[in-house]
Amino acid sequence: MIRLENLTKVFDTPKGAVVAADHINMEVPSGEICILLGPSGCGKTTTLKMINRIVKPSSGKVFINGDDTTGMDTQDLRRNIGYVIQQIGLFPNMTIEENIAVVPKLLGWDKARYKERARELMHMIALEPDAFLKRYPSELSGGQQQRIGVARALAADPPVMLMDEPFGAIDPINRAVIQDEFLKMQQDLKKTIMFVSHDIDEAIKMGDRVAVFREGKLVQYSSPDDLLAAPKNAFVESFLGEDRALKRLNLVKVAEVVSDEIGTVKPEDTLTTALARIDDFGYQNSILMINDKRQPVGLISRSLARTTKGYCRDHFQNVPATVSLDDDLRKVASLMFAQDITWLPCVDEEGRVCGQITQRAMTHHLGARFRTKQRETSAVAAEPKE
Repeated sequence: MIRLENLTKVFDTPKGAVVAADHINMEVPSGEICILLGPSGCGKTTTLKMINRIVKPSSGKVFINGDDTTGMDTQDLRRNIGYVIQQIGLFPNMTIEENIAVVPKLLGWDKARYKERARELMHMIALEPDAFLKRYPSELSGGQQQRIGVARALAADPPVMLMDEPFGAIDPINRAVIQDEFLKMQQDLKKTIMFVSHDIDEAIKMGDRVAVFREGKLVQYSSPDDLLAAPKNAFVESFLGEDRALKRLNLVKVAEVVSDEIGTVKPEDTLTTALARIDDFGYQNSILMINDKRQPVGLISRSLARTTKGYCRDHFQNVPATVSLDDDLRKVASLMFAQDITWLPCVDEEGRVCGQITQRAMTHHLGARFRTKQRETSAVAAEPKE
Protein backbone atom coordinates (compact mmCIF):
# COMPACT_ATOMS: atom_id res chain seq x y z
CA MET A 1 0.00 0.00 0.00
CA ILE A 2 2.90 2.37 0.79
CA ARG A 3 6.19 2.18 -1.09
CA LEU A 4 9.14 4.52 -0.68
CA GLU A 5 11.70 4.56 -3.47
CA ASN A 6 15.04 6.25 -2.76
CA LEU A 7 13.21 8.87 -0.71
CA THR A 8 15.67 11.59 0.29
CA LYS A 9 15.50 14.93 2.08
CA VAL A 10 18.38 17.39 2.31
CA PHE A 11 17.93 20.54 4.37
CA ASP A 12 20.02 23.63 3.62
CA THR A 13 21.33 25.19 6.82
CA PRO A 14 23.78 28.04 7.57
CA LYS A 15 26.34 25.34 8.33
CA GLY A 16 25.73 23.53 5.05
CA ALA A 17 23.55 20.71 3.74
CA VAL A 18 22.11 18.25 6.23
CA VAL A 19 20.82 14.90 4.99
CA ALA A 20 17.75 14.13 7.13
CA ALA A 21 16.64 11.10 5.13
CA ASP A 22 19.05 9.25 2.90
CA HIS A 23 17.66 7.10 0.06
CA ILE A 24 14.96 5.35 2.07
CA ASN A 25 13.57 2.23 0.40
CA MET A 26 10.76 0.30 2.08
CA GLU A 27 7.30 -1.15 1.53
CA VAL A 28 4.35 -1.42 3.90
CA PRO A 29 1.82 -4.09 2.84
CA SER A 30 -1.88 -3.30 2.95
CA GLY A 31 -3.45 -3.58 6.39
CA GLU A 32 -0.18 -3.55 8.36
CA ILE A 33 1.27 -1.18 10.94
CA CYS A 34 4.86 -0.09 10.35
CA ILE A 35 6.66 1.60 13.23
CA LEU A 36 9.46 4.06 12.46
CA LEU A 37 11.84 3.81 15.41
CA GLY A 38 15.08 5.47 16.35
CA PRO A 39 16.75 8.19 18.44
CA SER A 40 15.93 11.87 18.08
CA GLY A 41 17.12 13.39 14.83
CA CYS A 42 17.44 10.07 13.02
CA GLY A 43 15.05 10.95 10.15
CA LYS A 44 11.94 8.98 11.09
CA THR A 45 9.56 11.98 11.37
CA THR A 46 11.00 13.58 8.22
CA THR A 47 10.36 10.33 6.34
CA LEU A 48 6.77 10.21 7.62
CA LYS A 49 6.06 13.82 6.66
CA MET A 50 7.35 13.33 3.13
CA ILE A 51 4.55 10.83 2.51
CA ASN A 52 1.82 13.49 2.81
CA ARG A 53 4.18 16.20 1.59
CA ILE A 54 4.26 18.27 4.78
CA VAL A 55 7.97 18.01 4.03
CA LYS A 56 8.75 18.09 0.32
CA PRO A 57 11.22 15.37 -0.75
CA SER A 58 14.50 16.44 -2.29
CA SER A 59 14.41 13.32 -4.46
CA GLY A 60 12.85 9.90 -4.66
CA LYS A 61 9.22 8.83 -4.91
CA VAL A 62 6.26 7.86 -2.76
CA PHE A 63 3.74 5.34 -4.08
CA ILE A 64 0.29 4.84 -2.50
CA ASN A 65 -1.51 1.71 -3.66
CA GLY A 66 0.80 1.57 -6.66
CA ASP A 67 0.20 5.20 -7.70
CA ASP A 68 3.12 7.62 -7.90
CA THR A 69 2.08 10.60 -5.74
CA THR A 70 4.64 12.98 -7.28
CA GLY A 71 2.16 14.61 -9.65
CA MET A 72 -0.86 14.51 -7.33
CA ASP A 73 -2.48 17.67 -6.00
CA THR A 74 -1.19 18.13 -2.46
CA GLN A 75 -4.62 18.83 -0.94
CA ASP A 76 -6.18 15.79 -2.60
CA LEU A 77 -3.29 13.66 -1.40
CA ARG A 78 -3.67 14.80 2.21
CA ARG A 79 -7.46 14.36 2.26
CA ASN A 80 -6.96 10.69 1.48
CA ILE A 81 -4.39 10.16 4.22
CA GLY A 82 -5.35 10.24 7.90
CA TYR A 83 -2.86 12.16 10.04
CA VAL A 84 -2.48 12.03 13.83
CA ILE A 85 0.15 13.97 15.79
CA GLN A 86 1.27 14.06 19.41
CA GLN A 87 -0.01 17.63 19.86
CA ILE A 88 -3.44 16.44 18.63
CA GLY A 89 -4.27 19.73 16.88
CA LEU A 90 -8.01 19.85 17.53
CA PHE A 91 -9.68 23.14 16.60
CA PRO A 92 -10.54 24.76 19.96
CA ASN A 93 -13.47 26.77 18.60
CA MET A 94 -15.18 23.69 17.14
CA THR A 95 -17.20 21.03 18.95
CA ILE A 96 -15.98 17.47 18.94
CA GLU A 97 -18.52 16.63 16.25
CA GLU A 98 -17.32 19.53 14.09
CA ASN A 99 -13.68 18.50 14.57
CA ILE A 100 -14.40 14.95 13.44
CA ALA A 101 -16.40 16.17 10.43
CA VAL A 102 -13.73 18.52 9.04
CA VAL A 103 -12.46 16.30 6.22
CA PRO A 104 -15.86 14.72 5.34
CA LYS A 105 -17.25 18.26 4.91
CA LEU A 106 -14.34 19.17 2.62
CA LEU A 107 -15.11 16.04 0.60
CA GLY A 108 -18.72 17.13 0.20
CA TRP A 109 -20.48 14.65 2.47
CA ASP A 110 -24.05 15.54 3.36
CA LYS A 111 -24.91 16.50 6.94
CA ALA A 112 -26.71 13.28 7.87
CA ARG A 113 -23.79 11.18 6.65
CA TYR A 114 -21.02 12.99 8.52
CA LYS A 115 -23.11 13.22 11.71
CA GLU A 116 -23.71 9.47 11.61
CA ARG A 117 -20.01 8.88 10.92
CA ALA A 118 -19.09 10.97 13.98
CA ARG A 119 -21.38 8.90 16.21
CA GLU A 120 -20.00 5.67 14.76
CA LEU A 121 -16.41 6.74 15.45
CA MET A 122 -17.22 7.82 19.01
CA HIS A 123 -18.47 4.32 19.75
CA MET A 124 -15.33 2.95 18.12
CA ILE A 125 -13.02 4.94 20.41
CA ALA A 126 -15.12 4.08 23.48
CA LEU A 127 -16.54 7.56 24.14
CA GLU A 128 -20.31 8.04 24.50
CA PRO A 129 -21.55 10.20 21.57
CA ASP A 130 -24.37 11.90 23.48
CA ALA A 131 -21.98 12.87 26.26
CA PHE A 132 -19.10 14.19 24.13
CA LEU A 133 -20.08 15.27 20.61
CA LYS A 134 -21.35 18.72 21.64
CA ARG A 135 -18.42 19.45 23.94
CA TYR A 136 -15.34 21.49 23.06
CA PRO A 137 -11.77 20.16 23.23
CA SER A 138 -10.99 22.18 26.38
CA GLU A 139 -13.67 20.20 28.21
CA LEU A 140 -11.88 16.88 27.59
CA SER A 141 -8.84 15.27 29.20
CA GLY A 142 -5.63 14.85 27.25
CA GLY A 143 -6.32 11.16 26.68
CA GLN A 144 -9.85 11.87 25.47
CA GLN A 145 -8.58 14.56 23.10
CA GLN A 146 -6.05 12.09 21.69
CA ARG A 147 -8.85 9.62 20.98
CA ILE A 148 -10.74 12.38 19.15
CA GLY A 149 -7.62 13.05 17.11
CA VAL A 150 -7.60 9.40 16.02
CA ALA A 151 -11.34 9.55 15.23
CA ARG A 152 -10.84 12.67 13.10
CA ALA A 153 -8.08 10.95 11.13
CA LEU A 154 -10.42 8.01 10.49
CA ALA A 155 -13.46 10.14 9.61
CA ALA A 156 -13.26 9.91 5.82
CA ASP A 157 -12.18 6.25 5.97
CA PRO A 158 -8.72 6.81 4.43
CA PRO A 159 -6.79 3.71 3.33
CA VAL A 160 -3.55 5.11 4.78
CA MET A 161 -2.85 6.67 8.17
CA LEU A 162 0.26 8.50 9.36
CA MET A 163 0.79 8.80 13.10
CA ASP A 164 3.57 10.90 14.63
CA GLU A 165 4.10 9.79 18.26
CA PRO A 166 0.31 9.96 18.77
CA PHE A 167 0.32 8.57 22.31
CA GLY A 168 3.63 10.00 23.51
CA ALA A 169 2.17 12.79 25.69
CA ILE A 170 -0.33 10.56 27.50
CA ASP A 171 0.35 9.08 30.92
CA PRO A 172 1.43 5.38 30.90
CA ILE A 173 -1.89 3.95 32.13
CA ASN A 174 -4.07 5.78 29.61
CA ARG A 175 -1.47 5.19 26.89
CA ALA A 176 -1.74 1.42 27.37
CA VAL A 177 -5.54 1.62 27.26
CA ILE A 178 -5.57 3.68 24.07
CA GLN A 179 -2.97 1.42 22.44
CA ASP A 180 -5.13 -1.63 23.21
CA GLU A 181 -8.27 0.06 21.87
CA PHE A 182 -6.45 1.14 18.73
CA LEU A 183 -5.20 -2.39 18.08
CA LYS A 184 -8.75 -3.71 18.50
CA MET A 185 -9.99 -1.17 15.96
CA GLN A 186 -7.19 -2.10 13.59
CA GLN A 187 -8.33 -5.75 13.62
CA ASP A 188 -11.57 -4.59 11.99
CA LEU A 189 -10.37 -1.58 10.00
CA LYS A 190 -7.18 -3.06 8.51
CA LYS A 191 -5.71 0.36 7.74
CA THR A 192 -2.19 0.71 6.41
CA ILE A 193 -0.36 2.74 9.02
CA MET A 194 3.06 4.33 9.37
CA PHE A 195 3.67 5.24 12.99
CA VAL A 196 6.61 7.19 14.43
CA SER A 197 7.68 6.20 17.94
CA HIS A 198 10.71 6.54 20.19
CA ASP A 199 9.38 3.88 22.58
CA ILE A 200 10.74 0.39 21.90
CA ASP A 201 8.02 -1.33 23.94
CA GLU A 202 5.34 0.55 21.98
CA ALA A 203 6.97 -0.45 18.69
CA ILE A 204 7.06 -4.12 19.67
CA LYS A 205 3.45 -4.02 20.85
CA MET A 206 1.94 -2.04 17.98
CA GLY A 207 3.97 -2.92 14.91
CA ASP A 208 3.68 -5.65 12.30
CA ARG A 209 7.02 -4.33 11.04
CA VAL A 210 9.62 -2.07 12.62
CA ALA A 211 12.00 0.23 10.74
CA VAL A 212 15.04 1.34 12.76
CA PHE A 213 16.65 4.61 11.65
CA ARG A 214 20.03 6.12 12.43
CA GLU A 215 21.42 9.42 11.13
CA GLY A 216 18.99 9.54 8.23
CA LYS A 217 19.51 5.95 7.12
CA LEU A 218 17.22 2.93 7.38
CA VAL A 219 19.35 0.45 9.32
CA GLN A 220 16.99 -2.50 9.76
CA TYR A 221 13.46 -3.27 8.61
CA SER A 222 11.88 -6.47 9.92
CA SER A 223 9.17 -8.00 12.06
CA PRO A 224 9.40 -7.23 15.80
CA ASP A 225 10.37 -10.84 16.51
CA ASP A 226 13.18 -10.85 13.95
CA LEU A 227 14.36 -7.46 15.20
CA LEU A 228 14.68 -8.70 18.78
CA ALA A 229 16.07 -12.10 17.88
CA ALA A 230 18.60 -10.89 15.30
CA PRO A 231 19.68 -7.23 15.53
CA LYS A 232 21.52 -6.32 12.35
CA ASN A 233 24.44 -4.57 14.03
CA ALA A 234 25.81 -3.28 17.33
CA PHE A 235 23.82 -0.04 17.09
CA VAL A 236 20.47 -1.84 16.79
CA GLU A 237 21.43 -4.26 19.55
CA SER A 238 22.41 -1.40 21.85
CA PHE A 239 19.28 0.59 20.99
CA LEU A 240 17.02 -2.38 21.80
CA GLY A 241 18.68 -2.84 25.19
CA GLU A 242 20.10 -5.77 27.10
CA ASP A 243 16.62 -7.01 28.00
CA ARG A 244 15.56 -7.59 24.39
CA ALA A 245 15.01 -11.30 25.13
CA LEU A 246 12.46 -10.31 27.77
CA LYS A 247 10.76 -7.94 25.32
CA ARG A 248 9.95 -10.98 23.19
CA LEU A 249 7.63 -12.17 25.97
CA ASN A 250 5.07 -9.68 24.59
CA LEU A 251 5.17 -11.32 21.16
CA VAL A 252 4.60 -14.96 22.06
CA LYS A 253 1.16 -16.30 22.93
CA VAL A 254 0.50 -19.11 25.39
CA ALA A 255 -0.94 -21.13 22.50
CA GLU A 256 2.58 -21.38 20.99
CA VAL A 257 4.11 -22.88 24.14
CA VAL A 258 1.29 -24.73 25.90
CA SER A 259 1.52 -28.47 26.52
CA ASP A 260 -1.64 -30.55 26.59
CA GLU A 261 0.06 -32.98 28.98
CA ILE A 262 -1.13 -32.05 32.45
CA GLY A 263 -1.70 -34.24 35.47
CA THR A 264 -5.07 -33.85 37.19
CA VAL A 265 -7.08 -35.42 39.98
CA LYS A 266 -10.77 -35.37 40.88
CA PRO A 267 -12.18 -34.30 44.29
CA GLU A 268 -13.07 -37.92 45.07
CA ASP A 269 -9.49 -39.18 44.45
CA THR A 270 -7.33 -39.99 47.47
CA LEU A 271 -4.20 -38.06 48.39
CA THR A 272 -2.23 -41.28 47.73
CA THR A 273 -3.47 -41.16 44.14
CA ALA A 274 -2.56 -37.47 43.96
CA LEU A 275 1.00 -38.19 45.15
CA ALA A 276 1.45 -40.93 42.56
CA ARG A 277 0.34 -38.59 39.77
CA ILE A 278 2.60 -35.82 41.01
CA ASP A 279 5.50 -38.29 40.78
CA ASP A 280 4.46 -39.09 37.19
CA PHE A 281 5.00 -35.40 36.42
CA GLY A 282 8.25 -35.13 38.33
CA TYR A 283 9.01 -31.50 37.47
CA GLN A 284 5.94 -30.32 39.39
CA ASN A 285 5.46 -30.06 43.14
CA SER A 286 1.68 -30.04 42.94
CA ILE A 287 -1.19 -31.32 40.85
CA LEU A 288 -4.39 -29.72 39.66
CA MET A 289 -7.78 -30.80 40.94
CA ILE A 290 -10.62 -30.41 38.43
CA ASN A 291 -14.39 -30.85 38.57
CA ASP A 292 -16.65 -32.80 36.21
CA LYS A 293 -16.54 -29.91 33.70
CA ARG A 294 -12.69 -29.99 33.66
CA GLN A 295 -12.59 -26.63 35.40
CA PRO A 296 -9.75 -26.07 37.93
CA VAL A 297 -10.98 -26.04 41.51
CA GLY A 298 -7.83 -26.56 43.59
CA LEU A 299 -4.21 -27.66 43.96
CA ILE A 300 -2.80 -30.63 45.89
CA SER A 301 0.83 -30.09 46.93
CA ARG A 302 3.42 -32.86 47.12
CA SER A 303 4.18 -32.10 50.78
CA LEU A 304 0.50 -32.29 51.73
CA ALA A 305 -0.06 -35.53 49.82
CA ARG A 306 2.96 -37.12 51.54
CA THR A 307 1.98 -36.27 55.08
CA THR A 308 -1.81 -36.42 55.03
CA LYS A 309 -4.39 -39.12 54.46
CA GLY A 310 -7.86 -38.67 53.02
CA TYR A 311 -9.50 -37.30 49.91
CA CYS A 312 -8.45 -34.47 47.66
CA ARG A 313 -11.74 -32.63 48.19
CA ASP A 314 -10.87 -32.15 51.86
CA HIS A 315 -7.21 -31.09 51.48
CA PHE A 316 -6.53 -28.60 48.72
CA GLN A 317 -5.21 -25.09 48.16
CA ASN A 318 -6.72 -22.45 45.92
CA VAL A 319 -5.47 -22.28 42.33
CA PRO A 320 -3.25 -19.15 42.36
CA ALA A 321 -3.96 -18.20 38.74
CA THR A 322 -4.86 -19.49 35.29
CA VAL A 323 -4.01 -18.24 31.82
CA SER A 324 -5.77 -18.40 28.47
CA LEU A 325 -4.34 -19.42 25.12
CA ASP A 326 -4.49 -15.80 23.90
CA ASP A 327 -2.45 -14.41 26.79
CA ASP A 328 1.16 -13.44 26.10
CA LEU A 329 4.18 -14.79 27.93
CA ARG A 330 4.82 -11.50 29.70
CA LYS A 331 1.58 -11.98 31.64
CA VAL A 332 2.51 -15.60 32.35
CA ALA A 333 5.97 -14.67 33.64
CA SER A 334 4.51 -11.94 35.85
CA LEU A 335 2.00 -14.35 37.40
CA MET A 336 4.67 -16.99 37.99
CA PHE A 337 7.02 -14.54 39.69
CA ALA A 338 4.23 -13.05 41.80
CA GLN A 339 2.99 -16.46 42.96
CA ASP A 340 6.45 -18.10 43.18
CA ILE A 341 5.39 -20.99 40.94
CA THR A 342 6.93 -22.64 37.90
CA TRP A 343 3.81 -23.70 35.99
CA LEU A 344 0.25 -22.55 35.37
CA PRO A 345 -2.86 -24.27 34.06
CA CYS A 346 -4.29 -23.03 30.77
CA VAL A 347 -8.04 -22.76 30.26
CA ASP A 348 -10.25 -22.28 27.21
CA GLU A 349 -13.08 -19.77 26.78
CA GLU A 350 -15.37 -21.91 28.96
CA GLY A 351 -12.79 -22.09 31.72
CA ARG A 352 -11.97 -25.76 31.04
CA VAL A 353 -8.42 -26.96 31.48
CA CYS A 354 -6.73 -27.49 28.12
CA GLY A 355 -3.08 -27.80 29.15
CA GLN A 356 -0.30 -26.16 31.09
CA ILE A 357 2.62 -23.81 30.57
CA THR A 358 5.92 -24.11 32.41
CA GLN A 359 8.92 -21.86 32.96
CA ARG A 360 11.07 -24.52 31.31
CA ALA A 361 8.95 -24.49 28.15
CA MET A 362 9.03 -20.68 27.99
CA THR A 363 12.81 -20.57 28.38
CA HIS A 364 13.29 -23.23 25.71
CA HIS A 365 10.94 -21.49 23.26
CA LEU A 366 12.61 -18.10 23.60
CA GLY A 367 16.12 -19.55 23.51
CA ALA A 368 15.41 -21.66 20.43
CA ARG A 369 14.58 -18.55 18.39
CA PHE A 370 17.88 -16.89 19.30
CA ARG A 371 19.86 -20.06 18.60
CA THR A 372 18.22 -20.42 15.17
CA LYS A 373 19.08 -16.84 14.26
CA GLN A 374 22.64 -17.24 15.50
CA ARG A 375 23.09 -20.35 13.33
CA GLU A 376 21.66 -18.51 10.30
CA THR A 377 24.00 -15.56 10.91
CA SER A 378 27.01 -17.85 11.34
CA ALA A 379 26.14 -19.74 8.16
CA VAL A 380 25.96 -16.52 6.15
CA ALA A 381 29.27 -15.32 7.61
CA ALA A 382 30.92 -18.65 6.76
CA GLU A 383 29.90 -18.57 3.09
CA PRO A 384 32.90 -18.16 0.79
CA LYS A 385 33.23 -14.67 -0.69
CA GLU A 386 33.53 -14.45 -4.43
